[in-house]
Amino acid sequence: MSADSVKREILVRHLEAWAPAALHRARRAVYAHGYADTTRPLAEAALGVFTDQSDLVRGRELTVVAVGGEWGAEAGAAGLNVHSVPGPTGDTWAAALKAAGAVRVPVLGFLDAAAAGEPPGAPMLAALAAGRPAEVLIVLPASAPVPQTRTALRDAGFPLVAAVELADSDEPGEVLLYATTLGRSLEVFKDLLWAVDEYAGVRYRDPGDPERHLIDISLTPHPGPLRRELLAHLAEVGEATVTELRTFALTETVYRAADVTRVLHTLLDAGTVARRPEHGRLGGDVVISA
Repeated sequence: MSADSVKREILVRHLEAWAPAALHRARRAVYAHGYADTTRPLAEAALGVFTDQSDLVRGRELTVVAVGGEWGAEAGAAGLNVHSVPGPTGDTWAAALKAAGAVRVPVLGFLDAAAAGEPPGAPMLAALAAGRPAEVLIVLPASAPVPQTRTALRDAGFPLVAAVELADSDEPGEVLLYATTLGRSLEVFKDLLWAVDEYAGVRYRDPGDPERHLIDISLTPHPGPLRRELLAHLAEVGEATVTELRTFALTETVYRAADVTRVLHTLLDAGTVARRPEHGRLGGDVVISA
């Protein structure tokens, strides 16, 4: 199996969770898939998710926009509108989203910059951020500058960003970034990330882990990288509440907020960190210091 298989499963699982939530929140929703010619199997997989969930669309309107290719997609069910937009994705993306009415409605975008060979520009990200709420999945090529893309996403209006490297060897792998304007959506995505099927030879790597530890895909992932990153963060800030550390893990690491509690108990038992107050439940207002 390859990293492409994991990438496909993450996209499909996320769409299966996103569509019902988006159509429950609003009567209209928009999914935009960039570089459709380059990533046609992924675009068709996405369309298959929406076709299978056609019952959800009844009484609602779901628009699918495949930008950057002309492959003859047509509406597959009542309320499901599919549009194929030819031309370079970078040139047509913003106009295609505007024409689809991707403003103040739930919007999810997928941009595989690794396959396309070009990173999404600021206008492309801004067009997505007009959604309410807005979400985007971006794939970057191996060794791409992840911090710069994080900054670009936040500047565009995505305050919550998480990244994971898909590794099938010791060499750098493609990096998948997820950005959203809604905290609950990020929590759902993180749960999904660790629940995908474990493919032989494909593991995760936290882009923020200086030791580049490979992590097996598991519902209970190895805590080593999270332990190192929490200690490094505490060394930098001095102290932080449990809630702040959970938020840090959710947005700055590959881990879930719930994983923090497990690691903190281990660090406290070892005397590596201290807590204030010293006793009682490890609630969100407990202060942790290195």
